[in-house]
Amino acid sequence: MGKATHTTTGKEGEKEAKTYLEKKGYQILHTNWRSGHYELDIVATLPDELVCIEVKTRSTDPLLLPEEAVNTRKIRRLVAATHAYVRYFKIDLPIRFDIITLIHQPGGYQIEHIENAFYAPISKR
Repeated sequence: MGKATHTTTGKEGEKEAKTYLEKKGYQILHTNWRSGHYELDIVATLPDELVCIEVKTRSTDPLLLPEEAVNTRKIRRLVAATHAYVRYFKIDLPIRFDIITLIHQPGGYQIEHIENAFYAPISKR
């Protein structure tokens, strides 16, 4: 899969994920929010909770499940990006990390929403 196709698939998936979340009552604050080299795919709120959602999209049945692409390194980057986001917008809410996986199939996407997919690792200082 070329980079242009990969990017298009990812953007389509994020749009589908956003629509899915809005239908479930999430208020979308930002999509593709960036701070330096960090990025958050979707930042949303539910009553009394900030939810940072990593979106993983695949065009067909993958060899690697989409959620398996969220490894320890990726989790650390998401947590750092969320920390920057919370500081920048001065948000004081509990934070939840979700993953939404989308696999493109004939007629649409198979969507799986994994709530509380991971917790922020405790830093070792």
